[in-house]
Amino acid sequence: MTADTASAADVAPLAGPRPGLRRRLERAAPFLPGLAMLTLLFVIPMFIMLAFSFWKTNSSFDLVRDWNLNNYARFFNQPTYIRTFAKTLVMASAVTAAGLAISLPFTYFLVRYVSRRFQRAVLLAVIVPFWTSYLLRVYAWQAILGEKGALNQFLMATGIIQQPSTLFVYNDLAVFVVLIYVYFPFAALALYAALEKFDFTQLNAAQDLGARPDQAFRHILLPQIRTGIITACIFVFIPILGEFLTPTLVGGASGSLIANLIVNFTRQGQFPEGAALAIVIAVFVTILLVVFRRSLRVEDVVARG
Repeated sequence: MTADTASAADVAPLAGPRPGLRRRLERAAPFLPGLAMLTLLFVIPMFIMLAFSFWKTNSSFDLVRDWNLNNYARFFNQPTYIRTFAKTLVMASAVTAAGLAISLPFTYFLVRYVSRRFQRAVLLAVIVPFWTSYLLRVYAWQAILGEKGALNQFLMATGIIQQPSTLFVYNDLAVFVVLIYVYFPFAALALYAALEKFDFTQLNAAQDLGARPDQAFRHILLPQIRTGIITACIFVFIPILGEFLTPTLVGGASGSLIANLIVNFTRQGQFPEGAALAIVIAVFVTILLVVFRRSLRVEDVVARG
């Protein structure tokens, strides 16, 4: 018996880790295809682009593997690039703020005063534009805002203007309007998911205890849907940093954002310059994601407390 017990004790530690390792591999198996696709479509291209950003092009626009930081120095020393990047941040912030200002009352009314059955119908109407091509949707706005578009025709028919105006297209205002239209569903869906879980009787209780409606809204509602607000900011603000199609079609030369500079570099064969600019944006987006995620963690702690 003693010998059998000793032999079992000797075998058990060796046999124990194998099922545990096998179990961990089985748990990780569903994530392996996604990890492989992420590595193939994101990590490897990012490292290639990072390598390109340290090279340069000669007078014939041929890549020269001369490792240097000139492309990054050019970005920080060139006022045009800095102004365009600052303009992109302002545009993204303005569209995000406007999207939240529109989608928050919309989703609040939808969740609190519309029945469940009609909520789904309204959400379907919000999502329907995604069933069409992004390019077609932007072209449709070009037809609405253009000199011969529906808006100018309406203003001329009502006598407000006498001739077609270019105020609504090929400028920053047109880019702002179209980006709100494009990204409004992202903000609305994120806020709807947060408001759907909120108990609105808390607002009534706060008002019964003497709080004004605006105080109940600020101190009761907003803290509990902060996760949805942060998620909406992520879904709207960050993608706009890479927007180039909408500024190209409805903004023209005066509505260009930072992504349009990257496209221009690549079209001219200046891949290192474009890669350096893209890396700068990628680093900035990564920092934003870290900040947003930390905010989400703080919110989770507050909600649990």
